[in-house]
Amino acid sequence: MAVTRIRAIVAFALLTLLLPCTAAGQSFDPERTRFEFELRTRWGQRVVGTFPRHAGEVVNLPDGRRRVRIELDARALSVEGSTRYTELARGPRFFDAERHPVVEFVSEPYEPALARTGGPLRGRLTIRGVSHTETFNLSPAECERPGIDCDIRGRGDVRRDTYRLDSWRFALGDWVKFGLRVRLQGAPQ
Repeated sequence: MAVTRIRAIVAFALLTLLLPCTAAGQSFDPERTRFEFELRTRWGQRVVGTFPRHAGEVVNLPDGRRRVRIELDARALSVEGSTRYTELARGPRFFDAERHPVVEFVSEPYEPALARTGGPLRGRLTIRGVSHTETFNLSPAECERPGIDCDIRGRGDVRRDTYRLDSWRFALGDWVKFGLRVRLQGAPQ
């Protein structure tokens, strides 16, 4: 009986070490997590921006699956190399950051292995107060403990007009590409 109990305790301890989340959840590491977006002009120019202020967490659900919640501060978004584009992106004709300061994604429940294997992550994306179900694709992990020993990486494309990001149709393509690199709080440096 004692040997069985010790094995169970050791197995639980190993499982805890292999899973990056605590029972309640684990927050994103703000210093090592990055969210970006990309647009293409009709002339092929890439416009790349970041959301330097963000919050997020991975929560363990009672059934063993997980859910991720991401909040991006649209008021702080920045377009690389252009103060003017930054102002336009934050402005009322695009993200409208004053009226809609948060871009939010809440995933559907998913299996923990998804962070290692990669694959589709579905959830509810809200931009400018408009919500739709979207699918982002996670890349296969480059390590055994994604989020701890390596980044969790993902990408997703959304149509601009779905979220009323439809200004400047003459100059900008129809899609916004989102990218993420996530590390979890408290993960070793």
